[in-house]
This record gives sequence, C-alpha cells and structure tokens, in this order.
Amino acid sequence: MQIDHMQQQMKTLFSILLFMNILTSCKPGEQPLAIENNLSEQNFTNVHYGNDSLQVMDIYLPKDRSVNHTKSLILIHGGGWNSGSKAEFSTYIDSFKTRLPDYAIFNINYRLVNGGHAFPAQENDVKAAVDFVADNAEKYHINKDKFVLLGVSAGAHLSLLQAYKYSSPKIQAVVNYFGPADLVSMYNKPWHPLVPLALQMVTGTTPQQDKNLFESSSPVEFITPQSPPTLILHGGKDEIVDVSQSKTLAQKLTAAGVKNQLEIYPSERHGRWYGKSLISSFDHIGNFLKQNVQ
Repeated sequence: MQIDHMQQQMKTLFSILLFMNILTSCKPGEQPLAIENNLSEQNFTNVHYGNDSLQVMDIYLPKDRSVNHTKSLILIHGGGWNSGSKAEFSTYIDSFKTRLPDYAIFNINYRLVNGGHAFPAQENDVKAAVDFVADNAEKYHINKDKFVLLGVSAGAHLSLLQAYKYSSPKIQAVVNYFGPADLVSMYNKPWHPLVPLALQMVTGTTPQQDKNLFESSSPVEFITPQSPPTLILHGGKDEIVDVSQSKTLAQKLTAAGVKNQLEIYPSERHGRWYGKSLISSFDHIGNFLKQNVQ
C-alpha cells in the first residue's frame, strides 16, 4: 500500500538523520561513537603474533566492547627469562575480568633463553606482541591507544623496558610485580652470590664484557618525564629480586616527575602471592588504573 511505502521512506530518512546527527555532534578530532554494544564476550587461545611456536597469546574480549572505551591489559609472565608460560596467569584471569570489566586481556608467551633465544629476543617479542594488539585493535573492537602492561618478575622487567624504552603513548600505565629494574647494579652489587651467575646465563655475557647490553636492558636507563604512571608491588623478604631494585626505580621515577606508587609487602617473598597480600595487590591495581587510565 502507498501508506506503507511512505512509512518506510520516513524510517529511512529518520535513520539517515540520526546517523548525520551522530557525526556532526562529535568535536573536532573525535571519532563518531561506535555502535558496537551488542558484541558478546569472546575468548581465543594461542593466537600467533609471530612465526615462532612460542609467539602466541590468549585473548579475552569483554562484551559490549568498542574502539572508543575498551582498554587493553597485556600480561607478561615471569620465570627468569628462561622458563614459565602464560598459563601462570590462568588462575587470575577471572579476577582481572571482574575488577577490570572494560578491559580486553592479552596473555602472552615469549621466546625463552633456554630455547636458544639469547637476550634481547624476549624484549623484542614483547614489542611484537604490543604492536600486534595495536595493529588488530579495530578487528577486536578495542581502543588502539589505551594499553596497560602488567608483568611478574622477569615479565615485569620486560614490561618496564617496553614502557620506558620505546616510550609509546599508547602504553598509559605499567604494573610491576617485583621485577628487576637495573641489571647493571643487580650484577655488580648482588644480594646473593648466584645473582651474577644467573644474569650471565641469561645474557651470555657480563657488564664488563658488554656494558651496552646490560644498560640497554635496564629499564631505569630509559626513564623520562614522559614515562607512563607505574605501580610497583614488591615483597620485603624477596630473595630473588631484592626490594632495593623497586625502591631505586621509585626514586628515579619520582625524580623525573613520573607518577608512581610503591607498595611493599613486608612478609612476602618472590613468586606467587596468596591471600590478603594478593587481594590487596589487586585492589591497588584496580585503583591505580582507575586514576591513571581514562
């Protein structure tokens, strides 16, 4: 009928006007609001970000995500650069989802030293993973400029190194669980006689033989006023990475005018935390990111 045809035309016209209103209501430089809020939660395992079998990540995408508001949390496991895997974070994924519902989570593996991949292959892998997430932001319906790096131990070292050395504005915060920050002082002023040997095994050299490698692998060497806000979590009884590493890091960040927060847990050692300390650290993460990543 003619009236049905006219109603259809009116609906089409209304849709066009609505779309134009969305476009014209944006401020200069802003993208139009993405209509993506019907997207369901999705998970993907062992997605390749490189050609090596270890260059994979697990991806957890929240529902109702969009390229405007969905931020990314990139997890980097520990293990002394020569062991460990993304499986170490498996127990905590649900906690991160609950506390950070507007974040997509990317849990990565990287090549290990004991697999014949000398340092700085691990550093390069983290950079490749971050670039992969950024390059696929539109595909995953996430914001390409709002990344947070979270690492544990060796993974924290790699997180700090990525955040400071490459100084990418897309990395808006970094969370450091008891990671080495200064490999030179770690080698030259060890708190345990095996520390220099461990570093020599990882790097294949010493600061005396290759000072440049040790300095270029030390996050503290790259701190600038533009470095991202940093949350530092460390155990007071850490026997593997002395708490002095985190204290020095916090001092240098403060001197550079970089927002940082150092939380020391007096009774905690290196490695897995449980109970109140773990819950407290998660609370600090949630609050820190809420304040510093908009």
